[in-house]
Amino acid sequence: MTYRSPLLNTDGAVEAGGPDAGIAAHYGQPLAEQKHLAAGAAVVDLSQRGVVSVTGPDRLSWLNTLSSQALTDLAPGVGSETLLLSIQGRIEFAPRVIDDGTTTWLIVEADEAAGLTDWLTKMKFALRVEVADVSADWGVIASTAELPGLAGKTVWQDPWPRLGEGGYAYSATDEASHPGYERPWYEYLVPADELESAVSGQQLAGVWAAEALRIAAWRPRFGVDTDEKTIPHELDLIRTAVHLSKGCYKGQETIARVHNLGHPPRRLVFLQLDGSQHTIPAPGSGVIAGERTVGKITSVAQHYEMGPIALAIIKRNAAPEAELIVDDDGEQYPAVQELIVATDAGQVVGRQKGFLRTPR
Repeated sequence: MTYRSPLLNTDGAVEAGGPDAGIAAHYGQPLAEQKHLAAGAAVVDLSQRGVVSVTGPDRLSWLNTLSSQALTDLAPGVGSETLLLSIQGRIEFAPRVIDDGTTTWLIVEADEAAGLTDWLTKMKFALRVEVADVSADWGVIASTAELPGLAGKTVWQDPWPRLGEGGYAYSATDEASHPGYERPWYEYLVPADELESAVSGQQLAGVWAAEALRIAAWRPRFGVDTDEKTIPHELDLIRTAVHLSKGCYKGQETIARVHNLGHPPRRLVFLQLDGSQHTIPAPGSGVIAGERTVGKITSVAQHYEMGPIALAIIKRNAAPEAELIVDDDGEQYPAVQELIVATDAGQVVGRQKGFLRTPR
């Protein structure tokens, strides 16, 4: 059954598409909504998201053995994120994780929930855990500020871009100047039948506003900035979603080998696009350096201050100083790249110098 948020009945609401189908792209004033959201004066309906609950006394230690993050001692109310990987280290699921003391909640993209529930259920064995897809019972409301009206609700605070214990920063910028610090992010779990009352009296912003702020914060999104080949190193996710010394889990060998001895084949980059065409390219548009296609746009938005911006996945060896062109079926957009993942990412063993920061 296709999901449709009750907030789409709000005056001016225009439905989004793709992974955000079922919620509002905007409510008539996308840039004004984005400005309100950035200031902490608006909330975003993300009720299309999937929600998976894990209960039972073994839940955290069990999730710890399956995923890339250290979760055994996760304290109630502390937001984390983890990755479930293939044997080759490719990202298969990317849950946001919050535990309330009795239940571990996994907030995922809409099309992740069923597959994640099925896979976790198969991995239970004799452990004291229960897994359920509760997406139909819960909605997500997000903001860049804590919402006093939702005090007492379970809330996930995005750890991005804070360098977590056991993590490692692949970005070329120093920690203090990372633009992600300008975007605090809170996602509240709200019973589905309370969604409208939870936002009553609040300024609403559409998901376009949320996406623009996410892109500006260099925050990758599963299913949007990833494909079937993506490994965490390419997106700088080692900083928040991977604990490099936590013990065995599926895909760990690839994580360690690329981090210590190799280089990720691709890297995430931020693009400031030429805005003179008054349009923006579509996700999937090619990124060209000279005569060579070096990657593709994965996320794109109109930012209320910077104009058109994008995230792209490009080949690691594409020169950081190269002038880039984004080609959308013949429509070309000059682009200035800003390094997110450093060109010398990886090969940490024996590293004496370079862009990358040492582990915490």
